[in-house]
Amino acid sequence: MAKYYCILFDADNTLLDFDAAENKALAETLVEYGIEPDAGTLQTYRDINSELWRQLEKGQIRRDKLMGERFTRFLKAINAAGDGVEMNRCYLDHLSSHPDLMTPNVPDVLGELSEVATLAIVTNGFEKVQSRRVAESGIGAYLEDVFVSEKLDSEKPSRRIFDSALRALGVENREHVLMVGDSLTSDIRAANRAGIDACWYNPEGKAAPPEYSIRYEIADIRALPDVALQ
Repeated sequence: MAKYYCILFDADNTLLDFDAAENKALAETLVEYGIEPDAGTLQTYRDINSELWRQLEKGQIRRDKLMGERFTRFLKAINAAGDGVEMNRCYLDHLSSHPDLMTPNVPDVLGELSEVATLAIVTNGFEKVQSRRVAESGIGAYLEDVFVSEKLDSEKPSRRIFDSALRALGVENREHVLMVGDSLTSDIRAANRAGIDACWYNPEGKAAPPEYSIRYEIADIRALPDVALQ
């Protein structure tokens, strides 16, 4: 019998290729606003956005504040006119339309795992964006549910989002739950706080600081069934 009968996944850059989706959506948004999407301009946005998300994970900023701030700060940084809030809405609409998978193997892996375990996504982000991307990617067929931080009003690395997800799934014994994700500060830290085994998806072979408890580490999603179903 497999050890894990519930496997929770991060969405972005674990199952879905957020970087690819972000690049497309951001370029489309900038073009709509008459801004050249060159490499420097794109990086300016990413730097601002990443810093705000780090603040959100630390509880230093509210989600609605982040949404109102990131494009407002971006427009100011590049000395361009525009409404940052409206620009953010435009960006989210474009982002939701890009359901890129991390690799073509993702559906096969989820199909194999779903034969013996309950699968669900636990992701930070926005309900309309994440739910649409999951549905249009085709992986929703293998999932019991998709838990999005906006809807649950709690972001990883808080354990509350896992508490809510496991309660909804009817899972009580956390010894049989595995979290799979690419982010140490979000996915792995949240799993550690929630008392859940963690599998770090680490395709770039980065080194992990010793403060994280990582049960498994994989560089290829195809390796997951070998560790999760042992």
